[in-house]
Amino acid sequence: MREEYLKEAHKIIPDANVLINVVSRRVKQLRRGSRALVESLEKLSPEDIALREVIEGKISYEFAVAK
Repeated sequence: MREEYLKEAHKIIPDANVLINVVSRRVKQLRRGSRALVESLEKLSPEDIALREVIEGKISYEFAVAK
């Protein structure tokens, strides 16, 4: 996992626990065959792809409110 991607994604999602959950869920999707929402000229790991997607605003999160 690239440190610069992690720092940039942390600016978008400042809560480390939420960032970990968003990225890990997306990594699972990518490993199961989902297409990346970002393009890169270099080979990126699923973790780096997920972080880039957060940085570029391709994926986000929302909290569910329990009733």
